[in-house]
Amino acid sequence: MISKRDKEAVGQRLLERFRQAGAQEISPDILLPAESLLDLYGEDIRARAYVTQDPIRGEMMLRPDFTVPVVQAHMASGAEPARYCYLGEVFRKQDSGDVRPEKSRDHEYLQCGFELFTRDPDADAEVFALFHDALQSLGLRAEMGDMGLLLDAVSGLPLTRARADALMHHIWRPGRFSRLLDRFSKPGVSRCFPDTGQTWAGLRSEDEMIRRIARLQGDAAVPPLAPVWTERLDRLFALRAPASKALPALGELAADMPAIAPAVDRIVARMAAIAHRGIDLDGVIFDASHGRTTMEYYDGFTFTFQADRAGWPPVASGGRYDALTLVLGKGREIPAVGGIIRPGLVAELEASA
Repeated sequence: MISKRDKEAVGQRLLERFRQAGAQEISPDILLPAESLLDLYGEDIRARAYVTQDPIRGEMMLRPDFTVPVVQAHMASGAEPARYCYLGEVFRKQDSGDVRPEKSRDHEYLQCGFELFTRDPDADAEVFALFHDALQSLGLRAEMGDMGLLLDAVSGLPLTRARADALMHHIWRPGRFSRLLDRFSKPGVSRCFPDTGQTWAGLRSEDEMIRRIARLQGDAAVPPLAPVWTERLDRLFALRAPASKALPALGELAADMPAIAPAVDRIVARMAAIAHRGIDLDGVIFDASHGRTTMEYYDGFTFTFQADRAGWPPVASGGRYDALTLVLGKGREIPAVGGIIRPGLVAELEASA
């Protein structure tokens, strides 16, 4: 059992590394306003947040993550470029469902992180290299992906705007996404909504329900998505290879799916910048579906460092979240990328080495 003091010591060591990279330490509150922030996390974190009610401040939550409050603080008063680092506890419910897992995950644990707000096109490579160097002695498996690639692929499908939006909303939930794609690949089913003369009832207003019925009736007349597009999406989502070998496959996919060509160009440039920093791309896995298992506010580059231990979460994870800065900046935005390391897991790995 690793003591809390030992975990904190590892966290301080990592924090000092981030300070040496030019970051300013920041300490967001532990108790955060839930109403304004909770929707930014996505369904998974919303379901696992500890939420309480304050008689004056309203709905509050224990900090489930650092990135959102750091972005909020930066967009309120920060200059650019800017670098921040932090160390502290986050709180998430870990067990759900009827069956408790054999080994419960921590519901309270340390995060040490680094966030970079800059318009430098090599920022992704800089952050990845910083984390790679900090963790290289642990023998972790490095993986990367790009949510922009997947979002562009879905946006480029020959679908109505409503259908494309529905798919993009569920792209972080592969099961729902697959079922929805299967539905859109078949002829629509007409639905009958007879006017019974009864009083409208439910959580939606009468106008909302009328618009919803009209959308459902209109959707039934939309022709199905051609099988070739499902096959191309399947090829994209299944792409997983050493980063150096993934590039030719991405090029072939871009020829069949022109909408992803700009994202592929960004990935090629990013990999070149990472290699230029001395990192062997043969030792990094590119997984096109990687971003679908990370935070929903990531909209570009994503990465994780994973230990070869069953049931463990990533030792480190991060990515790009440009759109989040636009939401919290109330119209002002700046490109941003960052990540976190779990000092407790690092301490466990070092103790067992």
